[in-house]
Amino acid sequence: MSDKRVFILAHDVARHNAIEAVKAAPAGYAVTVREVNRTLEQNAAQWPILEAFSQQLQWPVNGQMVQLEAEEWKDILTAAFHQETARLAMGLNGGVVMLGQRTSQFGKKRFSEWMEFLHAVAAQRGVVIYPEERRA
Repeated sequence: MSDKRVFILAHDVARHNAIEAVKAAPAGYAVTVREVNRTLEQNAAQWPILEAFSQQLQWPVNGQMVQLEAEEWKDILTAAFHQETARLAMGLNGGVVMLGQRTSQFGKKRFSEWMEFLHAVAAQRGVVIYPEERRA
């Protein structure tokens, strides 16, 4: 048996194969059943929204209103999505580091909720996600 096998439980045959693999697994092996992570398409879909935030809004950083990169907007919006209950740690040089905010760990359902959240916040803040569509 190889060290790792992944089964997507999309139909009865896959479910049967997963059960058989569990039965054949040696003692000490582990089994995890979870929702699959977000898709590459879902991941790609967030970036036009984050880019729109980056291009259209300024945000206070160190007491000044500045343009932020899309990746920085992702940090801010991910914290808001988690109701800003993030854990903060002191950085090595005295700064602040936000811990544990990763959209890459979201399952498909949670990532869909994240995308709905991004669209809602964009609408609240007047961010136009696809400006070329507005001109058409």
